[in-house]
Amino acid sequence: MSISDIKPGESVKNVYFTEDTLSVDLLDGRTITAPLAWYPRLLHATPEQRNNWKLCGGGYGIHWPDIDEDLSTEGLLRGAPTPRSALSNVA
Repeated sequence: MSISDIKPGESVKNVYFTEDTLSVDLLDGRTITAPLAWYPRLLHATPEQRNNWKLCGGGYGIHWPDIDEDLSTEGLLRGAPTPRSALSNVA
């Protein structure tokens, strides 16, 4: 997916969690839900750390400063878990 493939409605509206899932509401009305097991930094984070998120990438990305985690709507829409190579420093 290139930058020209990104659609305005695919930007982030809200982020929330259950005990074992991450959900991201998009401006176009869709909700993306993925297992927290796909994102070990989020899985091992405290609820306070998970809830401290910021929009980045013009609204198409989510950043958690407390745990140095970044996700994009592009990756979430593709169903892409964290690459194994990025897990070397995860507790």
